[in-house]
Amino acid sequence: MARDKLKFGAVLIGVGDASGKELWRDPAVPLDASVDIDWYIRQAREAEDARFDFVFIVDSQYITPDFPNHHLNRLEPLTLLSAVATATQRIGLVATISTTYSEPFDIARRLASLDLISKGRAGWNIVTSQDPGTAGNFSRTGHGDYETRYRRASEAVEVVQGLWQSYEEGAFAQDRTAARFLDPARQHRLDHRGEFFSVSGPLNIQRSRQGQPPLVQAGTSPQGRELSAQVADIVFSFARNQAEALELATDVRARARRYGRAPESLLFIPALSVTIADTDEAARRKFEARQTAGDLRAQLASLSRQFAGHDFSGYDLDAPFPEIASGGEAAGIRRFHEDLEAARREGRTLRQVLADAGSAWLRLAGSPVTIADEIERWHASGAADGFNVFVQHPDDWARFRAEVVPILAARGLFRDDYSADTLRGNLGLEIAPSRHSAEHRTLEKGAAVDFATQVINS
Repeated sequence: MARDKLKFGAVLIGVGDASGKELWRDPAVPLDASVDIDWYIRQAREAEDARFDFVFIVDSQYITPDFPNHHLNRLEPLTLLSAVATATQRIGLVATISTTYSEPFDIARRLASLDLISKGRAGWNIVTSQDPGTAGNFSRTGHGDYETRYRRASEAVEVVQGLWQSYEEGAFAQDRTAARFLDPARQHRLDHRGEFFSVSGPLNIQRSRQGQPPLVQAGTSPQGRELSAQVADIVFSFARNQAEALELATDVRARARRYGRAPESLLFIPALSVTIADTDEAARRKFEARQTAGDLRAQLASLSRQFAGHDFSGYDLDAPFPEIASGGEAAGIRRFHEDLEAARREGRTLRQVLADAGSAWLRLAGSPVTIADEIERWHASGAADGFNVFVQHPDDWARFRAEVVPILAARGLFRDDYSADTLRGNLGLEIAPSRHSAEHRTLEKGAAVDFATQVINS
């Protein structure tokens, strides 16, 4: 079964994001990697040769000079992935699009276009945008509070999914003899009227081979977990250990059940960075050398983003972590609130917190066998259905593909070849049904009755 195998994504971050701020100084990394389409195509082809499920493009729409280098000068995700689509054949293409600063019709059309160009390989990473400064780039007077942004996101996804249902299968008759291009009975308006959006529809592009592109969601706050439970096919997380990953998976799957969804239908794919050497000790030394090579100003700026924009530049690095307010955006992001409380409770210094700030997700350093062993442990425990691997230093990326992946395949944990030519197919996800088919209406009615019975009996 495709669902029994590990899933791997490749996060392409060019000259380095917050997890690899010094990556650009590696001579093996092209200085223009973040804006060089040939670099992206090479990475995508390498991931495809290793039978990865997808490449993953992160995005944001606000910067200051202190932002990570990749953020300062990078390509727009949908444009980038459309070019990659024409140079690859099987690997999925997951684009990040914010529901806070995009309209649902535009999201639906752009993703449907990528899906058509790639012949069914598009996916959508749903975000609400973290940086308040983004509002100033979109003629907005305010960013919106956390709760409001997630309500908007939930409605935006509902509208996008509705627009993707504009056409039934076979709606385009394209019968030259009968002079009939479209069967109008199989085209459907949406006529959505909600809190944030009024969208008539229909969408002016045909139904996806996948039914709809898979949806990815990464929020770990209560609001983010609820959205994942409601709509996500993939839950992308930044778990640092198995306990965190298992807690998230258990909680979101329980929430999904309340929406009438099968809990096992969700895939949990945490982030992963690797440092690989011939021995565990050599890998540890390699990792530590990279950690100490960072630019202090850039590290403080990155930490500031994690703690609601608080300026840490004037503090003594070896004094206890400063008393700062836990309100604002940080309180809405569970991880950062927990980190703040832990720093206070344990009496940690700013330097200690700064050293750990780069470990916002799982980082493995070891030999290829050690890395494979740890991946297998996470998978066997139910903490991860796979991993979203950050493509950072070229030597680690090459060794992961050439040495770690074959070990996992030999153990029966990873595919020998692609099993499908769509992203949903390779992930083991069913084709999203048309809500306008008679079969789906019958299933939907039955599911609603079952769900109501559960509520009454609970």
